[in-house]
Amino acid sequence: MRRVVYQFRSFRNADPPHLAAIWNSQPPSRGIAQPINPQLLELCVFSRQFFDPAGMIIAEREGVPIGFAHAAFGPDETGARVDTSLGSTQVLMLRSDVTDEAVADELIARSEAYQKSRGATVHYAGGIRPLDAFYLGMYGGSELPGLLDSTPHQAERFIRNGYDPAGRVIVLHRELARFRSAGARDVRVVRRETDLEQTYLPPAKSWWEACVTCGHDRIRFALRHRAEKREIASVTYWDIEPLASAWGIPTVGLVDLYVDPSHRRHKVATHLLNESLRVVQRRGASIVEAQVMAENTNALALYDSLGFTPIDSGAIYRRHAD
Repeated sequence: MRRVVYQFRSFRNADPPHLAAIWNSQPPSRGIAQPINPQLLELCVFSRQFFDPAGMIIAEREGVPIGFAHAAFGPDETGARVDTSLGSTQVLMLRSDVTDEAVADELIARSEAYQKSRGATVHYAGGIRPLDAFYLGMYGGSELPGLLDSTPHQAERFIRNGYDPAGRVIVLHRELARFRSAGARDVRVVRRETDLEQTYLPPAKSWWEACVTCGHDRIRFALRHRAEKREIASVTYWDIEPLASAWGIPTVGLVDLYVDPSHRRHKVATHLLNESLRVVQRRGASIVEAQVMAENTNALALYDSLGFTPIDSGAIYRRHAD
């Protein structure tokens, strides 16, 4: 019996069609956009300013790519540059006909070696803010949720290689077809005291955010307090593309919900979401997705009061460098 030999190398310009084929060979899952093509990879991955070919590790068999791991980093505290102290294997995929798990183990080891060579002292598995350099809209949903529980084979590979869960994410959906405002009586005071403002394609707050959200339609809503003459709450929605097209349902992601500390626990968030959800519904959205860390019980209670229900979950995994 002939022994199968695998080779490992970094990214080459001829790889995108093979990487798209590997991606499309994955078992169908809500959290993976399929099918994709090389042009989409170019838009969401290779064209990013911080894409490093050395961090895209390719596994070959007889000269044909059969798997890949993509190592990347997050931003510094200002969002002005890349910080390589924390590394992440954002994606690890083997072609569906590859059953030798030693290939996955070697890809993880080489991804870690690349991260460590750039200064990383901690390795993560999966993408989650702020380690969200790539694949937004291609995997997960409204945000990158680490590794989804609906794709369990991905997490199993990292657990086998010494990774431990470092946080859990709950993925929530709200259908808008029969949306009705929640807590209408409780928000009357907030409605009298504030005005709703909308900004289409709001300016990015940092270089990093500009890179990550480039190409996505976004709309920001803010509540401005009339007496205080300032914003007291805001939230942003964006088109979850190409995932929404793969689902066949117009879906938007809800992110960056913020309420000024002095106005919390006064139904400000409820009023802001009531009003903004009505607008995105009129703009054609059928579903809104939000993601919340499992330990954030206040946010989970808020979304539950607005009719959001859990539809998936994920986890970020971590391993300290040797």
